[in-house]
Amino acid sequence: MSKKQSRTHTSKKQTQDDSLKLGDLINGDIMSKLRQTQKELTEAAQIKKEAEEARQREERKRREKNKSFEELLEESNLDWKNYK
Repeated sequence: MSKKQSRTHTSKKQTQDDSLKLGDLINGDIMSKLRQTQKELTEAAQIKKEAEEARQREERKRREKNKSFEELLEESNLDWKNYK
């Protein structure tokens, strides 16, 4: 009968351990540091994305500025036959 009692005791302990969450186990100070780090990483990713978009806009402007007359004429969607 001692085996049966020890099994029930361990199963109760497992259910208590399973009910604990990570937030309960980690100190509040550590959780605040983790949240702050996550916020900083998110902001850094946003800044990097904005910088990449700005670089692409500048690249497009530079390419547009250096186009020849022939390239501009080919890209034009005007139908010159309408103005004859």
